[in-house]
Amino acid sequence: MRILVTGGGGFLGQALCRGLVERGHAVISFQRSHSPALAALGVDQLQGDLADAHAVTGAVSGVDAVFHNAAKAGAWGSYASYHSANVTGTDNVIAACRASGVTRLVYTSTPSVTHRATHPVEGLGADEVPYGENLQAPYAATKAIAEKSVLAANDAQLATIALRPRLIWGPGDQQILPRLVERARSGRLRLVGDGSNKVDTTYIDNAAQAHLDAFDHLAPGAACAGKAYFISNGEPWPMREVLNALLAATGTPPVHKTLSFRAAYRLGAVCEAAWQLLPLKGEPPLTRFLAEQLCTPHWYSMEPARRDFGYVPRVSMAEGLVRLKTAWKQPR
Repeated sequence: MRILVTGGGGFLGQALCRGLVERGHAVISFQRSHSPALAALGVDQLQGDLADAHAVTGAVSGVDAVFHNAAKAGAWGSYASYHSANVTGTDNVIAACRASGVTRLVYTSTPSVTHRATHPVEGLGADEVPYGENLQAPYAATKAIAEKSVLAANDAQLATIALRPRLIWGPGDQQILPRLVERARSGRLRLVGDGSNKVDTTYIDNAAQAHLDAFDHLAPGAACAGKAYFISNGEPWPMREVLNALLAATGTPPVHKTLSFRAAYRLGAVCEAAWQLLPLKGEPPLTRFLAEQLCTPHWYSMEPARRDFGYVPRVSMAEGLVRLKTAWKQPR
């Protein structure tokens, strides 16, 4: 089977491509730049922009299924740039799937689409948690719009599903973990609140496996078609323990210093204003959205994913941390 993965050069994208290649599929990746890692896997690569409808149509032409994993992520940037990549890009993928007769579309979403300030989510499934309202973070806001479009596109010709993996981590992460370690080692990392809020995370292999499980069960009329699902390890830990376990795996001392939510929220507002007015390069160290996320319980039920497409996390937190520690010691 010929399968397209958008964003195949990214952290999750590479894991998806690797899993599909191991299953014997012919895999094509559509991304902005060439990836040596994908070349080593034998993945065909196409470079382009999701907002370019012509390029997306060309990439989708001739494939049997699509994993739409590419997105503009992060905590900062113009709404227009997020909308172009996440909303326009997703609309282009859906249109291309229809034009090419693709029958399966697996979309990588995010739990952030349900963000509601400091309202906790504890042990619920996606069908029990409404979309967030007045989402100020452009990433969350545009991913919510895109997810709704993907699910609305589900019909007798095109089966769609949206997966919301929570905080993916593991060997190969070039984004979250390196930043976490750098801030901890420089003494700039703080817990927001006391760190007792329980949160879900997802080991990289489990995140990829969930996508493959969903793909296996997805078809027009299937139980999982047209639905969204939270994905995680199913092992909620207090935020303090999550952060310090990840730091320990990288040989970094634990973080104990805290910042109250009120102080963090105010600091986030100040940072946002400074980055808008000056403007400053890169992302601010804190935003109001991040302050809310870091102090709020977010953990979910994996029962809907298990019931509808057989997802069972195969790598525990403990095993994942051992693998991360081993990989971190290797030259990067």
